Amino acid sequence: MKHRLTVAQAVVKFLAAQWTERDGAEQRAIAGFLGIFGHGNVAGIGQALLQAQRDNRPEMPYILARNEQAMVHTAAGYARMKNRLSTLACTTSIGPGSTNMLTGAALATVNRLPVLLLPSDVFATRAATPVLQELEDPRSGDVTVNDAFRPLSKFFDRVWRPEQLPQALLGAMRVLTDPAETGAVTLCLPQDVQAEAYDFPDELFAKRVWHVTRPAPDPLSVERAAAAIRGAARPLIIAGGGVIYSEASAALDRFARETGIPVADTQAGKGALAWDHPNAVGGVGATGNPVANRLAGHADVVLGIGTRYSDFTTASRSVFQHPAVRFVNLNVAGFDAGKLSALPLVGDARAGLTALRPALHGRRFTGDFRDDVATWQGVVEKAYRGRQGELPTQAEVIGVVNEACGARDVVVQAAGSMPGDLQRLWRVRDPKQYHVEYGYSCMGFEIAGALGIKLADPGREVYALVGDGSYLMMAQELVTAIAEGVKLIVVLVQNHGFASIGALSQSVGSQRFGTAYRYKTAATGDYDGARLPVDLAANAESLGAAVIRCRTANDLVEALKQARESERLTVVHIETDPLAAGPSSEAWWDVPVAEIATLHSTRHAHAGYLEEKKRQRHHLRPGDRS
Repeated sequence: MKHRLTVAQAVVKFLAAQWTERDGAEQRAIAGFLGIFGHGNVAGIGQALLQAQRDNRPEMPYILARNEQAMVHTAAGYARMKNRLSTLACTTSIGPGSTNMLTGAALATVNRLPVLLLPSDVFATRAATPVLQELEDPRSGDVTVNDAFRPLSKFFDRVWRPEQLPQALLGAMRVLTDPAETGAVTLCLPQDVQAEAYDFPDELFAKRVWHVTRPAPDPLSVERAAAAIRGAARPLIIAGGGVIYSEASAALDRFARETGIPVADTQAGKGALAWDHPNAVGGVGATGNPVANRLAGHADVVLGIGTRYSDFTTASRSVFQHPAVRFVNLNVAGFDAGKLSALPLVGDARAGLTALRPALHGRRFTGDFRDDVATWQGVVEKAYRGRQGELPTQAEVIGVVNEACGARDVVVQAAGSMPGDLQRLWRVRDPKQYHVEYGYSCMGFEIAGALGIKLADPGREVYALVGDGSYLMMAQELVTAIAEGVKLIVVLVQNHGFASIGALSQSVGSQRFGTAYRYKTAATGDYDGARLPVDLAANAESLGAAVIRCRTANDLVEALKQARESERLTVVHIETDPLAAGPSSEAWWDVPVAEIATLHSTRHAHAGYLEEKKRQRHHLRPGDRS
């Protein structure tokens, strides 16, 4: 039997029949569509979604987004909340609608998060060439702007003919459901092909369950890894996002308690253990805390679990200072498992910990880190209390939000100085409470990502912490959330510029140039005039949000109570001191400084940069040496 459908209708029908399964639990692989219709998809995917809705097939709901980049962020937030077992599809028009998704594709792939992108494309028949918004390449007739997705996607295909659709769809699903290979998946759909009818086989639309397995690492590799850990004097565990995606928190808890090894975390791994777990030492690296970084500096064996070792995690490869440090990396992706010349354990985090624990033969380590952790928590408490009576600090705002959050609530952030303060200071109580996108650190992610998180788990309160810089880049998904009846709590922190880059600029001798939201003065050509009269609270109100303005931290406490009790999306606006820095990580981040300069500030910064570079290491010691 065959189904005569348009290509777009076949795409919608196929995706509605896709499921994932892990540990016996099934869920939809593609939970719905986000989209903006224009020429290219309005008669294709748009018609197919309308027809499905009118035919009472609610399994593929549609959400009207306001920005193409933002809707990919929403899908990424959704996928992360679902532990990469379910995601959303994104449909766009040809040209700028499609290329607006490029930044979202990069974010998803960098963070190893599955999103399905369906950008519209030119006419396959070339009957109307050049079509509006078509890129013409005189060297080739089959190049379009969508080819820019190729390096950003883990799977890319263009469906020139209906006959190609089944293979393309199955290839896309294979990558979307593979924890080791996942990321952005792009299927380009020429606009005429979307509307073209074809007799598709019934088998294409049967329920298909993609089994997400838990591959265990090779037994010999487990024994080698266990031998390396048994021989350590001062081991350290670094928990990355893979611990959370594989739902391995309980396994890590047992492993840490039985071995006594301290556990540091990355931005994606924060929440793998609760902040007050006896083995938890907090964030490691450039945005970590001094306790975890001192332990990393003395560690002779580092067990990385589900981490890709970004430059922030390793403090640009300066934090691990033991002369004979060795790395053991447990990761489902062989690419990440082999980093830092490690002894690789390629496998699922939970399965790997389960195999590794008995192989240690009861080896237990005793450490002296708990007093240091207690001292650090005193620093956190002081930062949370702020400077009573003065303009609130960012750390003080974070403290108020942290204390307002229930154990299952979620905080969302992505860029600026807040990710560093959050990793150092936030006291996390649930594996899903902390959602900081710091793989791509994309300004504008916060509100869109929060929408995806809330869609994935409506029972949780979601707090989007957003600075004025990010808000100005992408606030329009407030409208999407309001239209969908999705309640978010948005804490809008106004500091009149780019606080993080301002501090970074100063540290490299660039004197905070171009980082303040002020009038430009003719005399200097710089933005050093009066502050701009921008009223972001009024802007949010004009978009349909309920708005509460705060002046003090005490106002913020009351505002968050009111927002929590409300059924409406609420924006809580508060101004902070942009120059009040939070506690330091006592770690470094490699940002090159101009080698020659006439500015004294730059020359001074370069001298300091050369000193820090001396601590940088390549970590070339083979991981399998005994």
